[in-house]
Amino acid sequence: MRVVSGIQPTGNLHLGNYLGAIRNWVRMQDSMEDGNQCLFFLADLHAISQPHDPAELKRGTLEMAAALVACGIDPHKSVVFNQAQVPAHAELQWLLNGTARIGWLNRMTQWKDKAGKNREGQSVALFSYPVLQAADVLLYQTTHVPVGEDQKQHLELARDIAQKFNNDFASEEAPVFTLPEPIVPPQAARIMSLRNGDAKMSKSDPSDMSRINLADDADTIMKKVKKAKTDPEPLPSEAGGLEGRPEALNLVTIYAALSDRSVDDILGEFGGEGFGTFKPALGELLVETLRPISTRFVQLLDDREALDAILARGAAQARELSWPTLDATYSALGLVR
Repeated sequence: MRVVSGIQPTGNLHLGNYLGAIRNWVRMQDSMEDGNQCLFFLADLHAISQPHDPAELKRGTLEMAAALVACGIDPHKSVVFNQAQVPAHAELQWLLNGTARIGWLNRMTQWKDKAGKNREGQSVALFSYPVLQAADVLLYQTTHVPVGEDQKQHLELARDIAQKFNNDFASEEAPVFTLPEPIVPPQAARIMSLRNGDAKMSKSDPSDMSRINLADDADTIMKKVKKAKTDPEPLPSEAGGLEGRPEALNLVTIYAALSDRSVDDILGEFGGEGFGTFKPALGELLVETLRPISTRFVQLLDDREALDAILARGAAQARELSWPTLDATYSALGLVR
């Protein structure tokens, strides 16, 4: 079993990032049996498909690498790298462009959403980045890919490309590519803004008080939780009582996610209490959970040499793993090298 997954190299990592993809990745890594393998990459090549600030991309890539390791991704258990250090990703995308079809890419929902009405003004990279996504997983003979609802279509495209390539250029007995299967990860907690329970926690929110950053110290976390928007009513004793109370639901959801308990379980403990009791308890849980993460995160950002070494080691492993598939692809296409 080989699992491959990528993440956009955004900076300013916050609680929503941790309780979303990253914690699930750590659990997946730790549950792997001997002989199985996880590859986690920073999708910096994908990031240039839309306008970007080069300095911000570089900073975000290093921050995300530090965050992954600080949150528990172990470079000695998993392969951690950024795409730009493994040229085979871009090479295989070009080779697969001959197999992918414009009609397939035109049907991609995310292309329609991101391009909007100005399709003619978008980059070619934005249109073709699903082929790069296909290359990301097919390159490593990946058996399984964690996917949310928004990525199922892209994995289906990768399978279509792999199947057509195998049919056109290989034999049934010796296919070039493995067709990856989806893994639907456990439902991640949906973490909302501390200032607006109807908006997701986001680094783009102009108010730093709207989010808990991974680098926040204990005093800052407690201050943000104390000032988080709430309503005057006490907490109910069951989840149904949170309907129409988005800010209350968000704080209870955060507590439940951090403690690996259900919302009903938390309300069974705090039902009838006001936020004057609940917020300090939530703040203490956040501080206790995030302290080792934030400490390691800051240490790694301050030790560029160690961070570079982690990415270089992962990239070397990825290049070695990618070579047989890339070589077989060139050979199948009849390209002289």
